[in-house]
Amino acid sequence: MATNVFLGIDIGTSGTKTLAIGSNGEILASASYEYPLSSPEPGWAEQDPHDWWKASVETVKAVIAKANIAPESVKGIGLSGQMHGSVFLDAAHNV
Repeated sequence: MATNVFLGIDIGTSGTKTLAIGSNGEILASASYEYPLSSPEPGWAEQDPHDWWKASVETVKAVIAKANIAPESVKGIGLSGQMHGSVFLDAAHNV
């Protein structure tokens, strides 16, 4: 079991991909989770931000389980996400 693990999480337009890497650069595990893209009007694209969160949680759980990683071994997390997107919140900070 690796003692120093780093996670990379890419929240993309078609799904989320997560990678666990050891301190020597070895890929320990990877996981992906797809979610829908809605196009209610021509040229529009919408997604539910809850899908991004669920996908992130599920893929992190998956790589930890696949590589038998102790959660305290995770020393850093890098994030990559979609650009030019808006998530609107109400007065109670709900999506």
